[in-house]
Amino acid sequence: MKSRLSVAIVVFCIIQYLGNIGPFPRLACAQVARIEIHSLKTMTLTDEQFLTGVKDGKQDVIGGELRIPRPGKDRLPAIVLVHGSGGIGGNVDSWSQELNKIGIATFILDGFTGRGIVDVVTDQRQLGMLAMINDAYRVLELLAKHPRIDPSRIGIMGFSRGGMVALYASLNRFKRMHAPSDIGFAAYLAFYTPCYITFIDDGEVSDHPIRLFHGSADDYVPVEPCQEYVKRLQKAGKDVQLVEYPEAYHVFDMSAIKAPIRLPEAQTTRNCRREENPAGQIINSQTKQPGPCTERGATLAYNAHAHSESLKAVKEFLTVTFKLK
Repeated sequence: MKSRLSVAIVVFCIIQYLGNIGPFPRLACAQVARIEIHSLKTMTLTDEQFLTGVKDGKQDVIGGELRIPRPGKDRLPAIVLVHGSGGIGGNVDSWSQELNKIGIATFILDGFTGRGIVDVVTDQRQLGMLAMINDAYRVLELLAKHPRIDPSRIGIMGFSRGGMVALYASLNRFKRMHAPSDIGFAAYLAFYTPCYITFIDDGEVSDHPIRLFHGSADDYVPVEPCQEYVKRLQKAGKDVQLVEYPEAYHVFDMSAIKAPIRLPEAQTTRNCRREENPAGQIINSQTKQPGPCTERGATLAYNAHAHSESLKAVKEFLTVTFKLK
């Protein structure tokens, strides 16, 4: 009887998706019609290798999960979701579900497991900060060839370290060096993003929209460097906006955090501005020397208001950008 009921529910949900009928709201049904697990060949590049355009870095295989929100043969918009230093968290899964509800396919990129990494919270040196931009471009290649994905409507959305990936994947210079030549992301969404590094030609970004979301109380990745970068891009006429949420800390969208969490050993470069030199090295902007300039200790805290407002803002933005019905 239980199996028959399950089949009946699946059939009912499919009917709702196809015909939008029935007495119950769509939220009562699963939002994913198909899940695919993909492996991707990529390179693990150091930051210097990435910045100098190295093409023969260490070969690795990583993975990800593609969630297709409805059955059929039509091509859907998609968002690549890029996790932060802790790996794929519940907030990434939650965002995937929310985007699936409005008809957007999601690809949850796992940049750690295939490389034998659990997290980099206390040791960021395990993986270059820019390595996962190359991973994101490989996902873009994969999705652009998928029969259910519209290659002209693929965006990227990242969180913390993943927010850095989403933001700087927009740089034209990086795209020329590492991205597929015939396709690009149609939207860039970056949550609580590290903006500490000034890259060469980082004012030359995609003409597609870029949106940043940040908490004003974030002591892990303070918002001020992003404020400065966004103003610089806006002055150059780019479609870039930063939304700040008062009193919101890092990972303000992680509803599993019931009370603020202090991470005493978490590495942060919150008080260290850095820049790229012509040799592809990331150096301290004050000393003009390479090397670490990290501190330890940061706060994580959920903020229901910021979460709700960012969810609304993202859905409205993507509905317009992807021309959703």
